[in-house]
Amino acid sequence: MKIKFFEKYLTVFVLICMGIGLLVGYYLTFIPDFLNTFEFASVNIPIGILIWLMIYPMMLKVDFTSVKHVGKNPKGLYLTWVVNWLIKPFTMFGIAYLFFFVLFKSIIPLNLSEDYLRGAVLLGAAPCTAMVFVWSSLTRGNPAYTLIQVATNDLIILILFVPIVGLLLGIGGFAVPWATLFLSVFLFVVVPLVLASLTRYYVIKKKGIDYFNQRFIPKFSFLTITGLLLTLILIFSLQVDLILENPLHIVLISIPLIIQTFIIFFIAYLSARLLKLKHEVAAPAGMIGASNFFELAVAVAIALFPNNPGVALATIVGVLVEVPIMLVLVKIANRTKHWFNQGENYEKI
Repeated sequence: MKIKFFEKYLTVFVLICMGIGLLVGYYLTFIPDFLNTFEFASVNIPIGILIWLMIYPMMLKVDFTSVKHVGKNPKGLYLTWVVNWLIKPFTMFGIAYLFFFVLFKSIIPLNLSEDYLRGAVLLGAAPCTAMVFVWSSLTRGNPAYTLIQVATNDLIILILFVPIVGLLLGIGGFAVPWATLFLSVFLFVVVPLVLASLTRYYVIKKKGIDYFNQRFIPKFSFLTITGLLLTLILIFSLQVDLILENPLHIVLISIPLIIQTFIIFFIAYLSARLLKLKHEVAAPAGMIGASNFFELAVAVAIALFPNNPGVALATIVGVLVEVPIMLVLVKIANRTKHWFNQGENYEKI
């Protein structure tokens, strides 16, 4: 599978939409003012709808029946789970804290450092669920095994996302709005996951798996990108003052996020080599931890901290840097395939 046009140039489109959002917020102030009137429980309703457009199509791709094969060749799954849930959230917190509160202390005001750390925590606790299929295919990863990795991580998100985010926010000295945190996961993970699973079940039952994969899923693919880009325009139009006053912060936020991405990739990738896993499992294992479920992070940032726009800004920077960095990691994985010339055989599950 070749990377699609919008996915390949996502960073460019993100930059364009950021610019459009800033222009709208600066010159057409009546638009964000009008959109701000549509709120419920401090959540902007138009943004909430767009977030659903992002998340629901991605959930359609996940086949949870694949979980029944979890016992086949489990070492790659164990590695993924350990890296994603016992290592990644905590390295993200540590690296972000080091940069925002120590190295950039004289550059970034304390209140914004706190917001950016919150955003980094949300990114670190949300491993990738959709784009990893693209990265896996570009490294010729085992598609069936990648599917199990994604499906099990989606199920783990339901259990561990809230306590890990709550723990790390508490360590950072931030008040944890538990009720809002649970509600956010329910609205932006549980509900679209259930609806997507039901949709998948009924469409496959009536039309078959080939129709679902080849004709039904492609109909929704454009919705994810459209929802993401429109969300960025809205967020940047609503937060134009913060961004124009601190343009350098986008670069500063990206530095710890990029470092974290490389560290997590190599932890998983090199651990897979030590475990003597095949490259077709090692590469996706590295990719799923290195990339983020940024749609969820953006959604939760908006819901949890509606009055702290810096939190959402940090998650958006995650979107900005992810595609070019992940393409670099794809090249690294493909050029080091010879490292994995031995290992277990993985059947088509």
